[in-house]
Amino acid sequence: MIEKHFVLEEADPVVFYGVGNANLRMLRALCPKLRIIGRDNVLKVMGSEEEMADFEDTFRAIEAHCVRFNTLGEEDILGIVRHNRPASQAAEGVIVYSTGGKPICPRSENQRKLVDAYVDNDLLFAVGPAGSGKTYTAIALAVRALKNREVRRIILSRPAVEAGEKLGFLPGDMKEKIDPYLQPLYDALEEMIPPTKLQEYLSTNVIQIAPLAFMRGRTLNDAVVILDEAQNTTTAQIKMFLTRMGMNTKMIVTGDMTQIDLPATQKSGLIEALRILKDIPGIAFIEMTKKDIVRHKLVTRIVEAYERQRNESNNQPIK
Repeated sequence: MIEKHFVLEEADPVVFYGVGNANLRMLRALCPKLRIIGRDNVLKVMGSEEEMADFEDTFRAIEAHCVRFNTLGEEDILGIVRHNRPASQAAEGVIVYSTGGKPICPRSENQRKLVDAYVDNDLLFAVGPAGSGKTYTAIALAVRALKNREVRRIILSRPAVEAGEKLGFLPGDMKEKIDPYLQPLYDALEEMIPPTKLQEYLSTNVIQIAPLAFMRGRTLNDAVVILDEAQNTTTAQIKMFLTRMGMNTKMIVTGDMTQIDLPATQKSGLIEALRILKDIPGIAFIEMTKKDIVRHKLVTRIVEAYERQRNESNNQPIK
């Protein structure tokens, strides 16, 4: 009899073991000749060398399923052990799966264009109204690349425009002051990565979330880098960000031209970048519209109402 330790390198132990260790009990029942003990992210397994070799293949297959689908049930384990197709199967067009096992797919034509453009371009600009899925789709692409080991890290950034006057009044250290501006990025990640694994990624800097100012002086290699709310960057800031690109890195820049919070005297760096870089090979430009909005139906109506108001204002004669 030999003893071997199997480490859950990518899968979340909470998902792998199941509620009340139901998955672990199922695994023990299906491998009666082995003694299996699970603790934290390590499985200690004792048994014959032949049984151990079979179990190693099974363990890796179950772990891969767990990582891919973010869920694991007794039927999935049964299918893998018996070399049948697991109950959970990849749906066509899925980018990643949510923490509840729900497929996350492009939900509009322009979201599909963004997913397709990611394959052939290292720099993408996705511009459109609130709720059109720019940031969410971009983060899903980044999480997929990390899971597939195409990159070693994800870097998410936002300009903290309002920070100039208000941060000093917020309690806490710098991270606690900045976090409210980055919360939308955390929200998307929490939907796609199990909590335990997300905390591990954040603590080890596999996933980094930082204000745009923290990008200066860095070279970003082996990463998917996302700049959100880019309409609130200055020309100098967005140029600084774009020139951080290193080897094996993809960048996605998202923004909404109708939500520029910069002072009226300052031009948006995103507008400048779209004009200056429009003819450069290797850069893709995806323009979202109100047809891509996937939030509550009222969001579309609100966007349309503001568009009408803006058009009416522009058409008023000058007195």
